[in-house]
Amino acid sequence: MRNTKSILFMAAFWLFAGVTFGAEKFTIDQTHSSVGFSVKHLVITNVKGSFTNFSGTIMYDAADIAKSSVSVTINAESINTNDEGRDKHLRSADFFEVEKYPEITFVSTKIEKTENGLVAHGNLTMHGVTKVIAIPFEIAGPIADPWGKSRMGIEASLTIDRKDFGITWNKVLDSGGLTVGNEVKIELNIAAIAG
Repeated sequence: MRNTKSILFMAAFWLFAGVTFGAEKFTIDQTHSSVGFSVKHLVITNVKGSFTNFSGTIMYDAADIAKSSVSVTINAESINTNDEGRDKHLRSADFFEVEKYPEITFVSTKIEKTENGLVAHGNLTMHGVTKVIAIPFEIAGPIADPWGKSRMGIEASLTIDRKDFGITWNKVLDSGGLTVGNEVKIELNIAAIAG
């Protein structure tokens, strides 16, 4: 009887462990990653920028991608467009209002494999507003690096409307166009290390 209970306990334990611990944890390597964006300026050009301070974790289940997840936090104050005056304006209440809303976050609620590729669904919170978004992405790896660590790469791109997040400042040009475009193209190039 005792042996039977022991066997059942071990079976239940490994079943539970397989469900709970199947995913491997990866931490974003900021040094080898980038969070970039571009926005139309005066209708005719794209101004590019990035956030230089961010962190996050990826729980990756190679056997079942649906059991994977991702959580990312971006320091809004770290916005950089290579223009000090513009960056100061972007940090102000006209745009990100970083003193009141210091972080931009994304937390996945579902990872799925579609006929067009992988998609991360989740909640993007920016400027105090949370919206459900879908991020198409590609995975490279995991591979073993020269130092014996497991690494993976993720590339993703999407477009959001900044007005959806209450970031609405603008000026209308004489031609009728906008000083700053409302659509923001986001490009993510992420390297992550296991552990």
